[in-house]
Amino acid sequence: MGVSQATWADVLSRVIDESHLVTGEQLSAMTNRAVQPLGLTAEVLIVDLAQHELLPIRPGPSTSIAVEGTVAGRAFQLGEIQAGTDERGRRQLWVPMLDGTDRVGVARFGLMPDVVDDRELWRRCWTLAGLLGHITVAKMPYSERLRWLRGNGPLTPAAELLWQFLPPRTFATEGLVVTALLEPYDRVAGDAYDYSVNTDDAYLAVFDGIGHDLQAGQTTALAVTAVRHGRREGLTDLAALATSADDLLIAQPGPLRFVTAVLATLDTRTGLLHYLLAGHPPPLLLRAGRTIKELGVAPRPPLGIRPASVSQPVIGREQLEPGDRILLYSDGVTEARDGDGEFFGEQRLIDFAERVELDGLPAPETLRRLAAAILAHQHGMLQDDATLLMADWSANTHERFFPRLDRITTRE
Repeated sequence: MGVSQATWADVLSRVIDESHLVTGEQLSAMTNRAVQPLGLTAEVLIVDLAQHELLPIRPGPSTSIAVEGTVAGRAFQLGEIQAGTDERGRRQLWVPMLDGTDRVGVARFGLMPDVVDDRELWRRCWTLAGLLGHITVAKMPYSERLRWLRGNGPLTPAAELLWQFLPPRTFATEGLVVTALLEPYDRVAGDAYDYSVNTDDAYLAVFDGIGHDLQAGQTTALAVTAVRHGRREGLTDLAALATSADDLLIAQPGPLRFVTAVLATLDTRTGLLHYLLAGHPPPLLLRAGRTIKELGVAPRPPLGIRPASVSQPVIGREQLEPGDRILLYSDGVTEARDGDGEFFGEQRLIDFAERVELDGLPAPETLRRLAAAILAHQHGMLQDDATLLMADWSANTHERFFPRLDRITTRE
């Protein structure tokens, strides 16, 4: 059965119209009804916060699919549509599902025998999966079912607090990709990341509140809020933004609270990076698959502790080259210890970052694999929060998020 443009227009209209009133757990059923006239079936699967499993969105119990070692997981990891068959030998397509460029999960489309599996079908499925990614994320705040699936189990109160106000893990525009990751996702307390991207510049930050409890999360939330408020009031100077965080943290009653941080701004037209270290590990600069330097300058004290000197803190300056990647991280990454007490360490971080860099993977998948290596080093149990944020500055880096549909050949 061929698929006409008008028919697909009807499907998209039905999904958009019905999405206004459906609950989160009804997304798969709604999509399945919409595509049936095309000779297709559909199911929506959301990835958990750990990015270990893909979970079908449906009202009742369901069986998850591992991200590692499955066709569905490969579609998620590589951002490419994957063809396969189900347990009864029926054809199906696994299609990456994005909210913008943030990886939400995958959509599964089953093909009836008379459906032609060609490039046009793949293009239409890709478009529908993109729409479903937006709808899924839009329903998230209102659906305990979706939030439970995304958490894949209970989160600590501190983790609930931080995940509520963090930006999406990935954002991309032409020439720039920003992606971040937090571990342990279900018990994270004091770590956080933040970013914003405008037409000509981007702001990047990683925070590490001292402690491993709800108070650490609250302190970090205050620091992030202070810097955000300063930016939205028009502050662009990194030293002034750090001072705004000092002021808010010092004004809080009770014992001293402080947060280490790295704050950075990137001119996305020229590649000029400015950065400030507030008691935090320096970022790494990766170029052509190699870590070429540590971006270290004299640090000021952590946020919440006023510098003893009235002189301005040192602001680092680095000219990026097209294709460069900047990696910001918290000390929970390098200080992760195995059973013998051996640190993961900066050199191991550099070595692994270089290996996955050479694979040419999208930045989100690079970080996912790096986090898996850190967890494996500690046998799945981190003693401290570990945060990674990567900025990829390249003219074509955003293209890695989209399936290479021009390479598809017709399958009979």
